[in-house]
Amino acid sequence: MSDALYKKDLLRLAADAAGAGRLAQADASATAHNPACGDRVTVDVALENGRITALAHHTHGCVLTQASAAILGADATGLDRADIQVLVAAVRAMLKGGEAPMAPFDTYTVFDGVAGYAGRHRCVMLPLEATLEAMDALERRPAKV
Repeated sequence: MSDALYKKDLLRLAADAAGAGRLAQADASATAHNPACGDRVTVDVALENGRITALAHHTHGCVLTQASAAILGADATGLDRADIQVLVAAVRAMLKGGEAPMAPFDTYTVFDGVAGYAGRHRCVMLPLEATLEAMDALERRPAKV
């Protein structure tokens, strides 16, 4: 394994697996899949007034996908859809050599070694994409009468 990709802090995040599992009372769920490598992550979210009150993930993937999902599992509470969009843009920019996201998501700096491996960017982005899709799915649902 390459040290640039698999730093000790990144491995620790993946092993700790914050938020791993499923939510019994999820308001929405979405699955994102990377056919290039087989990674798959399902994200469940519970929301109140448009903000995440709980997030869980069921992740089958590489260490990069697992660590990214764990960051969300630890720090997504309180975020709304706009916050997730900002985070997605910030992580994408960081992976292309830009600045790291602001706290609490500066944890994504553990992926700085991934910038030179464009084929691995999707692994990092998969949990973020699933979270955004879950929130979008909830917005598309018809209102309860």
